[in-house]
Amino acid sequence: MKKITLLFLAVLFTVGAVMAQNSDKKWAIGLGPGLDYNLDSEKTNFLGDLYFSRYLNPSFDLMLDTRVAFWNGDTDNGLELVNPLLNIRYKFSNGYIFKEGSAIQPYIFGGVGYLWDNQAEGVNFDGGLGFKFPIGANTSLFIAGSYVKGIEAERLAGKTPKAMETYTEDHVQLTSIIEFAFGAAKDSDGDGVKDKKDECPDTPAGVKVDEKGCPLDRDGDGVPDYKDDCPDEAGDAKFNGCPDRDGDGIPDKDDDCPDEPGLAKFNGCPDTDEDGVPDKIDQCPNTPKGCPVDAVGCPLDSDGDGVIDCEDKCPTEKGPASNNGCPDWAEISVSALLFDFDKSDLRPEGEAELDKLASQLNASKEYDIVIGGHTDSVGTEEYNMKLSERRAQAVVKYLLKKGVNNAYVGSNNYGETKPIVNNDTEENRQKNRRAEFEVAKIRK
Repeated sequence: MKKITLLFLAVLFTVGAVMAQNSDKKWAIGLGPGLDYNLDSEKTNFLGDLYFSRYLNPSFDLMLDTRVAFWNGDTDNGLELVNPLLNIRYKFSNGYIFKEGSAIQPYIFGGVGYLWDNQAEGVNFDGGLGFKFPIGANTSLFIAGSYVKGIEAERLAGKTPKAMETYTEDHVQLTSIIEFAFGAAKDSDGDGVKDKKDECPDTPAGVKVDEKGCPLDRDGDGVPDYKDDCPDEAGDAKFNGCPDRDGDGIPDKDDDCPDEPGLAKFNGCPDTDEDGVPDKIDQCPNTPKGCPVDAVGCPLDSDGDGVIDCEDKCPTEKGPASNNGCPDWAEISVSALLFDFDKSDLRPEGEAELDKLASQLNASKEYDIVIGGHTDSVGTEEYNMKLSERRAQAVVKYLLKKGVNNAYVGSNNYGETKPIVNNDTEENRQKNRRAEFEVAKIRK
């Protein structure tokens, strides 16, 4: 049995020496010798350890660990225990606590197993602390100390026949393992950088990457070249990596005026006077707001009189600026119309005068006529006020009958309040019984 024990240990050392670890590979096998100390018997035994591990993430590995202790004494088979365990290994060198790839990498582990020893068998537990030492590109040395919880068993109590006692054989174990990783190193995105070193493991196929596996960003604006419409100019992510120098929300590549804030409807060019024509083609950039303009941004002057339409009160008729673009008005002379005492009927000579006036007005484009009615001082003021109104209206009605537009004709009545001479003689009172033209203007 001692020869078998020595042969097993030799195999462990030999295989362990040729096994290697690849930090990029997920699966690993570890083998190596160790020592087992039985806390009950206080004896130290030889230990062999074989495990398979699976990388889960930077912090955790899953291990299927089988340990065999060889009793250091005379027994029938030389075995102290056989203990397969399913352990979780937590690695402190995970990039959060210590840097990954450190020269010395501490870890803790623990799990549940099934223990066979010389007296009994059953479920047990273990836990421990270890250190990993990378010793080559593909090889790592693991040294660990663990506490193994044994199982309860019975044995004879002293020299008393048939007297039994219950006991538990707990163990302290020290192992030294050479680990070798196997399986193809994974490159999920196929960019040539293995996943373990790839800081951007989801890079789309065909995209050029740097040594860290991340897409190239030549201009350093945070937008990778394959998404960057302007890969050689630092820009803004919201414009697909293109700059917007004037900050108007229109990227320079689409901006016809990249150094002046402008409007999207004018491809980024401004329209200072808000006339609907961008400044770059506006020949009249200071047009008053609201004025209609032509294709080059100049105010319209429909009648060509030099007064722009938005300031021209007569935009379809030529007129001087002094008259707001309207033709000048001509004053016309109309004699006062006289009335008989206490009458509002027009005299024949008055009708003849109004016939001439109506012809003038109907031949013109626009006119402004206001007639005022008056009386002498005979009678009450109230009566005379109504009489003067009838006289003014008699003139208005006659003009309307002759085709004059009532929109341009008005009247006032004054009674006896505005005599042109004193009412001290009949001749003077006749002069005051009148209808006269306060306003008489005409525009051809």
